[in-house]
Amino acid sequence: MTDAPYSLPGWTHTYSGKVRDLYRPDDGADRMLVVASDRVSAFDHVLEPGIPGKGALLTRLSLWWFDRLASPAGGTPIPNHLVPGAHAPHPVADRAMVVRALDMQPIECVVRGYLTGSGWAEYREAGTVCGIPLPDGLGNGDRLPEPIFTPAYKAPLGEHDENISFARAVDLVGADRAAQLRDTSLEIYARAAATAEDRGLILADTKFEFGVDGAGVLTLADEVLTSDSSRYWDAEAWRAGSTPAERMASFDKQIVRDWLAANWDRRGTPPNLPAEIVARTAASYRELIARLTG
Repeated sequence: MTDAPYSLPGWTHTYSGKVRDLYRPDDGADRMLVVASDRVSAFDHVLEPGIPGKGALLTRLSLWWFDRLASPAGGTPIPNHLVPGAHAPHPVADRAMVVRALDMQPIECVVRGYLTGSGWAEYREAGTVCGIPLPDGLGNGDRLPEPIFTPAYKAPLGEHDENISFARAVDLVGADRAAQLRDTSLEIYARAAATAEDRGLILADTKFEFGVDGAGVLTLADEVLTSDSSRYWDAEAWRAGSTPAERMASFDKQIVRDWLAANWDRRGTPPNLPAEIVARTAASYRELIARLTG
């Protein structure tokens, strides 16, 4: 696996997900170190090789968005899990965040503003996305009449996340918390989409994760609005494109998904990514940061 856990003085590795590693402080403080690796995943598999520099790029973008969303000038401040003034240790300083430990919610909060991906596949079969009816006549890449909240249940490690209805989300976390997750996710999406639009980008969809702190405050956590958790498209290409491929010129890991879908039947071990796909993906991540942050 690319990016094996680091040996970090004062921190003990406790968990590795598909692309991130978690560490706990040896002094018992109520915080964690979240390290973004260069690993890349698609279709619930970690692929080889990784994307050079990916972890640092995604951390940089998350920090930029956390700061922007926390600013009253951008709307209602969104609390996040960063520990103010804390610095990650060398050698992971550019790819890690020191964060507060939270009671993480078991729901992945997905917001879709455009019809694509698994949503497009479901729409072609049933006219719905995650069970939500949509108007007839939409095409791949079309803008939805309004953004929709389509939660997913975060499955245990090694299992597949499951798209769920809002009613099921209520069963999992209660009516008030489910409504808060939905409304906060839609608000963040609207603000981020407007920011992207100002920079010639479309935020097609994204996913958020939230936790609750000791005071009961809903808190934005994990990564936010990165190339791994979101689909970003070039706005001019979307307006001018005559085919889905032309319309959805992307700045995310869709390059990886498309290559893998064309070269793997999803059985057994996925093939290694070609060097050209790795290079194109890394370039798209860098371009997105340049366009968003200037």
